[in-house]
Amino acid sequence: MLVLSRKKGEKLLIGDEVEITVVEIEGDRVKLGINVPKGVKILRAELIEEIKGENKEAFDLSVKAFEEIEKKMKGR
Repeated sequence: MLVLSRKKGEKLLIGDEVEITVVEIEGDRVKLGINVPKGVKILRAELIEEIKGENKEAFDLSVKAFEEIEKKMKGR
């Protein structure tokens, strides 16, 4: 991981098409402006992890429900 220090207004370039600008620094929060080509997704990692957890939980519930149905069908 590359760790950099930047001041408000300073920019960081990634490749030829991605530009990140430090817009504001307030306490322990930093606001970033990100310019990328249209169609490039920008996702917050913590939201992706939350969604993965919810999907796993939903899958586990579906498997349990299927197993219960299967038990009832065998009991006929």
